Amino acid sequence: MSKVKNIGFHTLGCKLNFSETSALSREIEGNEYQKVKGEENLDVFVLNTCSVTNNANRESRQIVRKIKRKNPNAKIVVTGCYAQLKPEEIAAIDEVDLVLGAQDKFKLKEHLKNLENNPQGKIHSCDIEAVEGFYSAYSHNDRTRTFLKVQDGCDYNCSFCTIPMARGHSRSDSVQGVLGNIAELAQNNIKEIILTGVNLGDFGKGFNGNKKTEESFLQLAKAIDAQGLIPRVRISSIEPNLLADEIIEFVAQSKSFMPHFHIPLQSGSNHILGEMRRRYKRELYEERVAKIKKLMPHCCIGVDVIVGFPGESDKHFEETYTFLHGLDVSYFHVFTYSERENTLADTMKPIVPNNIRQERNQRLRMLSEKKMAYFTEKYKGSKRPILFEQQNKAGKMEGYSDNYIKQSRNFDPEKVNQIITEEIH
Repeated sequence: MSKVKNIGFHTLGCKLNFSETSALSREIEGNEYQKVKGEENLDVFVLNTCSVTNNANRESRQIVRKIKRKNPNAKIVVTGCYAQLKPEEIAAIDEVDLVLGAQDKFKLKEHLKNLENNPQGKIHSCDIEAVEGFYSAYSHNDRTRTFLKVQDGCDYNCSFCTIPMARGHSRSDSVQGVLGNIAELAQNNIKEIILTGVNLGDFGKGFNGNKKTEESFLQLAKAIDAQGLIPRVRISSIEPNLLADEIIEFVAQSKSFMPHFHIPLQSGSNHILGEMRRRYKRELYEERVAKIKKLMPHCCIGVDVIVGFPGESDKHFEETYTFLHGLDVSYFHVFTYSERENTLADTMKPIVPNNIRQERNQRLRMLSEKKMAYFTEKYKGSKRPILFEQQNKAGKMEGYSDNYIKQSRNFDPEKVNQIITEEIH
């Protein structure tokens, strides 16, 4: 009987990556492999990469080399967006044994069977145009809340983004497929799922296998709500031009969808939005926020914003800062623009100096902290349902209210994975 091999996984990047890594690890575990935590005593190590920024690429290379130092005999497998965009670059890293692109990562088990005999740095990839079909995934046993992948790929052509080149065209699960995954999760006592995708509002577009779907995100949301198996559902991120009034109105009266939206803005300057090739102007974004707050004054709204895009002058940045300052939103995810090869933005001028990018990033992060503090302060003393996480952090546990206010309490095992109405501190 062959020795059971220790396999470790590490994920960089988005919630979609986390859901896929979790699904891959569940598929692999069995007679031949056992999943282990930590960075030592590994026979195989799988890194699921991100490639949103150059920093993500650099971090991937650093992790690979660190794992190989600690496990000289381990086989190193690299997959994810970086692996699809630059497979030769990764294969050239001495420590890497196998590179799996967007299609082949879902054949990990098959590739691992032959890994012992593979030449170092072997690539299994394909042109991104050839990537078809939808592979469902969800995270489980990694944290209390579960990321459920319902959509993949993107047909947009934002000038700064490599994701369509890394993940292919927009395609989705079916409504019935999603409901089936939710039924599995409900049997495992999951209390909250976060619906994830590259362009979530585009759900229903593209192919599920060979069958073209005509379903919509609103249909999916209504079906999940009617199924009623999971008490809390969140929408990870949705483009403002796809966040229709009907979706907002549905969430406002839903039994299970939480009063929480995350809506990418990227810039508060219409000129920069045009240069980014975004599909809306700031006025539409403002309308969406106003609609949400009218129906759900208690709703938490998160914003993605990019600073330092080519041509972003002081005036353009101040437009963004002023716009966000006056907008009734709760927090920002601030990204410093990073040059990406083969994007239109990489050819644009003038380039914003790195020190200016960092200053702008810091200013928006400080504003975000003030926004979240103000939002939290409004609800202090009121009671809201909180789902408590399972991690014990030095005697403390954390949880989130329905409207995404983070709370900390003394660790109590009786509260783990329970939704408890408590006073906001």
